[in-house]
Amino acid sequence: MKIIIIDDEARTRKSIADILKFSPQNISLVAEAKNVATGITAISTYKPDLVLLDINMPDGTGFDLLKKLDNINFKIIFITAYEEYAVQAFEFSAIDYILKPVDPKKLFDAINKAHHLVEQENINLKLNALFANLENSASENKKLVLKTAENIYIVNTNDIIRCESDAGYTQFHLLNGNKILVSKNLKEFENMFDGYGFYRIHQSHLINLKYIDHYSKIEGGAVVMKDNSELPVARRKKDSFLKLLEMI
Repeated sequence: MKIIIIDDEARTRKSIADILKFSPQNISLVAEAKNVATGITAISTYKPDLVLLDINMPDGTGFDLLKKLDNINFKIIFITAYEEYAVQAFEFSAIDYILKPVDPKKLFDAINKAHHLVEQENINLKLNALFANLENSASENKKLVLKTAENIYIVNTNDIIRCESDAGYTQFHLLNGNKILVSKNLKEFENMFDGYGFYRIHQSHLINLKYIDHYSKIEGGAVVMKDNSELPVARRKKDSFLKLLEMI
């Protein structure tokens, strides 16, 4: 695996290069670049398999660099200082990133994941979702990349009625009636959707509040959604959920 580091901080480049010397993977650091311009030249010259890409550089961003390329045929791991809006955009778009200062284990894990990807997993599709999420950072409607065994889907969060836990997997129930089963647990999506109008009413159910039809008080209480599903509310969640309904 041929790797290029693109980062404007010489200290960061050296730190990553030193870490890579101890990688258990069969990798080769073929070039380093300090900005967008030299990064584009390095990619054109060395044709890497993986680029470790900084976001903020003096002559533009890592996103600007990618938009200047005609063809992205390499894997990407973004290297970034903590910026909450950007981190959320990566998570929604299913694109790998690691935070500065770079932790060796997290870097090796990310490289290992990239190493075992059979194909590019439609990197351009995922990047388009990322760019859309970054451009609309204030909007609650995000583009979410969902990967199944057979397909990769781009789903608007406004089109998700509810998510249901299924033995370590999560089943998405969409506005158009489609269902998508992904191999992530419900907790991951509960964390991801925090602040985006979703609420976990039960161990097995995460709902989009805008698609509540009504709350039924019969038999201990249940939420009826716009898709006619009737979902239980955990006893410990009931009081806080009813207060939430009063505020909607």
